Amino acid sequence: HHFPIPKNRTMSHVMLSYQWDKQALVKKVYEALQSQGIAVWMDIHGGMSGNINDSMAAGVDNAAVVCPFITAKYQESKNCKKELNYADARDVPIVPAMAELKFKATGWLGIITAGLLWMDFRRDEAFDNSIVSLTKEIIHAAGDKLKIGQASPSQPPALKVDLKKKPGRAFRHSQLGKFLAESGEVKHHQASGSRSTLVLRDTPEDTSYWEESKLEPKSEIHYFRNYQTKQYLGYDPNGDYIYTKGQHYGAEEWLLISDEESTDGRRAVVIFAKFGQRYLAIRNGKLTGVANKGPDCVWYLD
Repeated sequence: HHFPIPKNRTMSHVMLSYQWDKQALVKKVYEALQSQGIAVWMDIHGGMSGNINDSMAAGVDNAAVVCPFITAKYQESKNCKKELNYADARDVPIVPAMAELKFKATGWLGIITAGLLWMDFRRDEAFDNSIVSLTKEIIHAAGDKLKIGQASPSQPPALKVDLKKKPGRAFRHSQLGKFLAESGEVKHHQASGSRSTLVLRDTPEDTSYWEESKLEPKSEIHYFRNYQTKQYLGYDPNGDYIYTKGQHYGAEEWLLISDEESTDGRRAVVIFAKFGQRYLAIRNGKLTGVANKGPDCVWYLD
């Protein structure tokens, strides 16, 4: 009834959770992930045959990551609700795949996916980019729990993704292509001690990777600590000043939000300073916080 579960039960896979109408898309995703050597599991009967609870447990219990394919019908499905609630209760990382234009999750699905970055599968023509994005986000979310084997040599070059886990997230500006990095220059600030300045780099280096943590496991609030210097990214609205410092308080709290207007399937995000209520942007070649989101607020996760 199912694509085979890896025989070694300690192996972990990516579980694809979906409502029956999206099976064709999900099969394509299954094959693309599998071709890269990623262990992946889907129930090809959508819980319609056999025991839904056994199927769900087999999928979720061995999952390093669960990817729900989000649509209005997914939200209406009792089986999908049961499956994702079970994954959430077991603290399995969830990487949502948005699979319907103009749909916004509400109710139980809105609660589970609040604050989670979603990958964009809303347009068939962006499928290759969407798969690359999903693969990278799965690697980010899974930590060391995911089973990765041999990639198939037949896979198209566009889908060959470097599966080594990066030391954090890198933010590349969508318009300028430059990476957000720490400069190494320390300035002393009267009210809040020493802060380091930020710069834009053409290529990623150790100071352009940011380790992500959360206020609490299910919180929407993120902290970004520089991989190299271990200092936290912050925003001071008084001086429109983006910096890093050694501890985090309110001004170092961020929301990381999928950009709904982006259409190319890449991991496009906006980074919002919660305390200053500003989006991180580049205007006139300078890092700045802006009140209204524009195209210069969009960053790609690299």
